[in-house]
Amino acid sequence: MSGRRSKRSLRGARPAGDLARPPRPALPDWMGDARVFLPQGYEAGYRYPLLVWLPADDGFDLGRAMARVSLRNFVAVQAAPPAAGGDIADPVWDAVDRATARLSIHPDRIYLVGQGDGGRSAFRIACRHPTAFAGVVSLAGGFPLDEGLFARIADVRRLPMLLCCPQDADEAAAAQTDRTLRLFHAAGAQLALRIYPAASGDRVSRAMLADVNRWVMDGVCGAAEPRRAAYAT
Repeated sequence: MSGRRSKRSLRGARPAGDLARPPRPALPDWMGDARVFLPQGYEAGYRYPLLVWLPADDGFDLGRAMARVSLRNFVAVQAAPPAAGGDIADPVWDAVDRATARLSIHPDRIYLVGQGDGGRSAFRIACRHPTAFAGVVSLAGGFPLDEGLFARIADVRRLPMLLCCPQDADEAAAAQTDRTLRLFHAAGAQLALRIYPAASGDRVSRAMLADVNRWVMDGVCGAAEPRRAAYAT
């Protein structure tokens, strides 16, 4: 494993007793530059899936987005924008480390969710660190086709990915989606593609966000490890 990944606690490196301890109170500023969403009825004894959001711009509202995804199923954090010239993954590692240090998070159920350009970044980060995440979702953000992201192809093949596209995409975007499907088919990698009617003034629709909940929970509930029943939305 390389660089930052080797210094982290993802994928079970954090001791089980540390993950199980009751969390300290979530003070307004404890997330630093990354915002946090706590689910309704948060239980310290249940290890939650974590959604790490990479928004398209500064106007992103984490609470509003999670209200449309699920109010009960997930802890969510918003990664800060990367520093100029810095590694785009660094804010993700920082957000995950802060969340897992204070809250009850399942280390094998960490998902990246990106919107627009944030979706493209989510694909980049997940493909470069495919064993660090349980899955990746891009909302109206295409796959970076010409960046050689399949270097770790054996691990990438095991990483579930979801690409959500608006129906009103222009010809260039439609051609990119077609190339993406061909690439994933040739590589034997997992990509679910869903197309949605355009939402007026909002390219990330309620239907997209509702499908994030369903897609992630399908992965959580379909895993081999026994688990308690998922919360209802």
